[in-house]
Amino acid sequence: MVKYDPAPGEESSVALALANTLRRGPTGEVDHLVHARNVEGWVAEHRLATQPLRFSERDVGRLTELRAAVRELFTAAIEESAPDSAVLATVNGAAAGAPGAAQLRWHPPSHRSEWKSTVPHTVDAVLACIASDAIDVLSGPRGTLLRQCAAHGCIRFFLREHSRRQWCSNMCGDRVRAARHYQRNRDQADG
Repeated sequence: MVKYDPAPGEESSVALALANTLRRGPTGEVDHLVHARNVEGWVAEHRLATQPLRFSERDVGRLTELRAAVRELFTAAIEESAPDSAVLATVNGAAAGAPGAAQLRWHPPSHRSEWKSTVPHTVDAVLACIASDAIDVLSGPRGTLLRQCAAHGCIRFFLREHSRRQWCSNMCGDRVRAARHYQRNRDQADG
């Protein structure tokens, strides 16, 4: 399996990281959350629970449904179109699934707010944290930075923190530049 670097913004947005667990590889679509053990590893890697959680197949289905909704909302925001109301209901329902409160985290030189569940260590709390982050991305200043990778065939999202950035990773940028180089050489040979 091809190892991908995190897209810009994944370090600050768990919803973006979740959206990017669905990718296109050389042989087609790659879903990094197919099995419960993959989900459990991803949740641990993103520190969404302070103790190991067990995900049932139903829980995996709920998470992948949330991912699909987040992806559709991100696409709608980028395309400036209206998402389906069922998608909004999925994200809002997940956000309401576990009561929580904003907590201030002091990380000099900047400070940020983090959503914390009042019923931690549950699948509902994980889903609520992701949904709350998606809402924050879409309704806050990061929403204007949200982009879809411009590389042909790539379906990842990223936060465009540099005005010239067009791709989610160096791998995608290198692939586009190599294709352009190949086409230029081919055009020169033909003409």
